[in-house]
Amino acid sequence: MRVLVTGFEPFGGEKINPSWEAVKELPEEIEGAEIVKHELPVSFKKVREMLPALIDDVKPDVVILTGQAGGRANITVERVAINVMDARMEDNEGYKPEDEPIFENAPAAYFATIPIKRIVKALRENRIPAMVSNTAGTYVCNTAMYTALHHISSNGLKAKAGFIHVPYIPEQVLEKPQPSMSLEMIRKAIEIAIKESLKD
Repeated sequence: MRVLVTGFEPFGGEKINPSWEAVKELPEEIEGAEIVKHELPVSFKKVREMLPALIDDVKPDVVILTGQAGGRANITVERVAINVMDARMEDNEGYKPEDEPIFENAPAAYFATIPIKRIVKALRENRIPAMVSNTAGTYVCNTAMYTALHHISSNGLKAKAGFIHVPYIPEQVLEKPQPSMSLEMIRKAIEIAIKESLKD
């Protein structure tokens, strides 16, 4: 078994991105499955090019994508990705799409195929604040989730895939009134999500 886990590079003026910082700290193996870690660029164009190639190269059984959702207080497991790019700020390449489809003539949306409710239940049982989210937004995180699910569906692949948003870590909110979560708790949450996704 093999799990592809991704986090994003920093964006929006931040010096770090807790999603990648947590993914980096994951063990090389979880429940006997090899963990393949990859940092994604905050770029609409590059994510659409890189993720399908990465999935084809790694041939994962599970794909767990993670990203920062500054302002959210919980680990949020995303239910759905929608076929639109609509950015309130430029990506790291200076691109700011408005009401553009991620892929032309593709489905309006895809539901996550990881067990979202079971993951949230397991996280709460481990005293980690968690909830299901019904919107991954319309920025690069949603584009990554949609791209992965579209590629898997279009090519008849067996991999389960989904997206998890994580809060800021404490060092990011020293001067702003926003909720945060320790990096260790975020790392543990991703590990639990992987374990639940590896189950039948």
